[in-house]
Amino acid sequence: MKRAEKEYERYQSELDNRRMKRRKDVDEFKVVEGVIDPPTLKILYKLLNRGIIKALHGAISTGKEANVYRGIDSDDHPVAVKIYRVSTAETDFMLEYIIGDPRFKKVKRQSRALIPQWAMKEFVNLKRYHGAGIRVPRPIDIERNVLIMEFIGDVEQTLPAPLLKNVEIPSPVDTFNEIIDMIERGYTKAELVHADLSEYNILWDNGPVFIDVSQSVLLTHGNAKKYLLRDIQNITHFFTKLGVATEDPENIARQIIAEGVS
Repeated sequence: MKRAEKEYERYQSELDNRRMKRRKDVDEFKVVEGVIDPPTLKILYKLLNRGIIKALHGAISTGKEANVYRGIDSDDHPVAVKIYRVSTAETDFMLEYIIGDPRFKKVKRQSRALIPQWAMKEFVNLKRYHGAGIRVPRPIDIERNVLIMEFIGDVEQTLPAPLLKNVEIPSPVDTFNEIIDMIERGYTKAELVHADLSEYNILWDNGPVFIDVSQSVLLTHGNAKKYLLRDIQNITHFFTKLGVATEDPENIARQIIAEGVS
């Protein structure tokens, strides 16, 4: 009888542990319940049930169009979870970068329709950049306004990589040349222009990593060359302040465009 009681107790203990683990995993989402609207919470629980993520922690970064949170995947590895605002989104600026993109033929102005397209645009742009060998967060999955990406930073300590503007760059000249090379490969290999590149949209993880590519446009976009020049101007302005003697941005842009044509 005692043996049966012990087996029963062990069985109950295992059940309790499993229940506690499930509750713990679900309760991780409570961290963000106060700042995420109910429809987005439903999407997070959907991703939870699919096994894409099992926990969500605090914000890595906050911005006007989205927040990025540190998540944990089913293998206990950190991931970046980018959640685009829907109810409070300012969408007017997005239209400039998405209207005319052949990948998004039916663009609607209402935020609840536009924001998922905007999120998908970042997802497919990340895939193009990643496929071209350019350092960006590897895209993992997407569900409406929630994008799951590779976590960039110290994976063991789950410390996110800092922005380029916040680090002491070991070799500014080499880093400038590397970023210009990334811009060129983005243009010639991925056939994309970042269109919002600056020290605020580049992470430093033993080298530069491009982020925030939702606004990136195909070369067929009417303003692609204008955006290319603007990106180069932003980068040269930043590195000039660090003492780098850069070439004229217009010359760099012309060289990159020529490479894309050849």
